[in-house]
Amino acid sequence: MQEAVQGAINVLGKSKYVIAFTGAGISVASGIPPFRGENGIWNKYEEKLFDINYFINHTQETWSMLCDGFYATTLKATPNAAHVAIAQLEQGGLLKSVITQNIDNLHTKAGNKNVCELHGNAQRLICMKDNSKYSIYNFDLQVTPRCKLCGAILKPDFVFFGEMLPEYALQMSIKACSMCDVMLVIGSTGTVYPAASLPFEAKKHKATIIEINPSHSAFTNNITDIFIPLKATKAMTEIIKHFNL
Repeated sequence: MQEAVQGAINVLGKSKYVIAFTGAGISVASGIPPFRGENGIWNKYEEKLFDINYFINHTQETWSMLCDGFYATTLKATPNAAHVAIAQLEQGGLLKSVITQNIDNLHTKAGNKNVCELHGNAQRLICMKDNSKYSIYNFDLQVTPRCKLCGAILKPDFVFFGEMLPEYALQMSIKACSMCDVMLVIGSTGTVYPAASLPFEAKKHKATIIEINPSHSAFTNNITDIFIPLKATKAMTEIIKHFNL
């Protein structure tokens, strides 16, 4: 294990263009449950509650679920040591960007400036009619929020089942994958597509894949060059202390 950590440090020290690809596992230490696996969201809620057509047809039910369950945890979460370490890598000039599947805004809260949010951001709301965007903190979520301009229903500005990924974030992510020589893959199972195709894209362009996961993912035996079987907080704390940032 320590050999893998040292190998990652050596690779990062020689790199010219590092990016990070993060999934739900990185935010578990912040108190946000993953969608899949033990204590996952899908063990508590039906997936249909995150389907766009169900949201449209059962808006108040969906908002009640989001308010009482999902948002009660997400909005009070703070960045953990792994988020902070990734921000320090960017601030020190070693990391160029973060591609995240997460909607919790914790990379930005930690200090990262260049974040591609593949699945949107739960702390924003978007009007389903005119696309106006608002901070979620400006609304009482006990009542279905509505657009202040046109009165239409607002939805969380994250990707529901049945919706496309935001085009700009996806294109910027693909571009970053084509330019990087190292990708840090942290806390992703590699099962959610099209996001999970991005590490494969980086590998196609000859990037070294450093994976940090407590257990094997769909990437591990396919494209991973260095596998660190640790929690994100532990691994990133070990890595960051070797750089003078």
